[in-house]
Amino acid sequence: MDDTTARERLECMLADVERSIGVLSGDPVAVRDRSAADAGADLTDADRVEAMLTVASAHRRAVLDALKRLDEGTYGQCVDCGKPVPEGRLEARPEAARCVQCQSKLERRR
Repeated sequence: MDDTTARERLECMLADVERSIGVLSGDPVAVRDRSAADAGADLTDADRVEAMLTVASAHRRAVLDALKRLDEGTYGQCVDCGKPVPEGRLEARPEAARCVQCQSKLERRR
């Protein structure tokens, strides 16, 4: 993928993820008198929102890092081994920082 297309896709992804973070971070709902079951459901919902915010924030960071690599001229190179990231991987995940082998190694270590 050429740099112009990559930048356009990454900037669109960034706008989408920032919109999602904004929605998820919305103003807290006023506390109301509720049953214990409702309070438990609210806790579960809050945990779910927190988890989604964590994922969205990590995705935002990955997109920003990819834009930085574009600016530095290293976009499309694996950040671990320096080999080219396959074109198909960048088409599917423009924010990808690693080749498939290095990404697999990283995931196995987690």
